[in-house]
Amino acid sequence: MNKRLTKSSDKMIAGVCGGIAEYFDVDPTLVRAGYALLSVFSAGFPGLLLYIILCIVMPNSNSGYIH
Repeated sequence: MNKRLTKSSDKMIAGVCGGIAEYFDVDPTLVRAGYALLSVFSAGFPGLLLYIILCIVMPNSNSGYIH
């Protein structure tokens, strides 16, 4: 089975953290909390920049897409 990193339809803002959680098969709340901690402890800017880059680079999920 080929897994693709895509934005999730379970989204709070853009679906980036939800997509990462689906890819690694973990709870999206844990990924969102980890991202929040990363942003707070890195003075916000690197975390925000990473989120914006992933928001642009990650494709949207296609629920009807069959591999």
